[in-house]
Amino acid sequence: MTQPTSQPLQGTIGVFDSGVGGLSVVRALIELMPGQPLSYVADNAHCPYGPRPADEIIAFAKGITRYLQAHGSEVVVVACNTASAAALMPLRQAFPETSFVGMVPAIKPAAAITKSGVVGVLATQGTLQGSLFEAVVEHWAHGVRVISRACHGLVELVESGDVAAPETEAILRDCVAPLLAQGTDVLVLGCTHYPFLMPTLQRVLPPHVQVIEPSQAIALQTRRVLAERDLLLGEGQPARRRYAATGNPTAMQRVLETYLYERASVERIHWHRGSLLLT
Repeated sequence: MTQPTSQPLQGTIGVFDSGVGGLSVVRALIELMPGQPLSYVADNAHCPYGPRPADEIIAFAKGITRYLQAHGSEVVVVACNTASAAALMPLRQAFPETSFVGMVPAIKPAAAITKSGVVGVLATQGTLQGSLFEAVVEHWAHGVRVISRACHGLVELVESGDVAAPETEAILRDCVAPLLAQGTDVLVLGCTHYPFLMPTLQRVLPPHVQVIEPSQAIALQTRRVLAERDLLLGEGQPARRRYAATGNPTAMQRVLETYLYERASVERIHWHRGSLLLT
């Protein structure tokens, strides 16, 4: 069972998401840097972020960043596509001393490998309406048609750990059907919750459709940033990871075991006037 860190440790990677979806990025970070200390915040009291206004998401992101800084994080991974779309630039302006790694829809690699010239994107409403998504498509999708689809209800199903339910498969079939009908042969997962749906998604998609999700690329970029700041620890360090949730910690513990096969304690934290405090 992973024990939480009791004191801030140099080189701690801060990671946050609206809920447990960012654990797909944590999984990749642990595989690449198993000894690097890590502090994760799930703001599941406010999950999902997708329907929320940008100003509200920015305020949440700033409060979480202050909490992660207090626990030793000089590098913060915004492991949420919606939060990255709304808050990445404001975070960099507000905290210039902190390096931020954000989630960018993987349009570039998808455009490079599509044979049909049609790329599908599954994401939340907040991600698809953000200027970041629009800029990425405009920059990288030359000669490629990008079709996006907001899938309502999937985030909540992943949060509950019920990814194999018939309801999940039904929602996924409904989401991808219009994309497949228009010739999509590469599907981009634009939400960190969605990689946990891969077993069900593989049942829904035809064999020729490739799926791209960016967690490994984000882990590699995080390692580069840590190395540039001389914060990368050598191999053989004991695992020191802290998990915290603004909502139900018991639910997050269950999800940690389901998705990461990790038994870990989860601290309960709560919002108070824009700051996060231990409960």
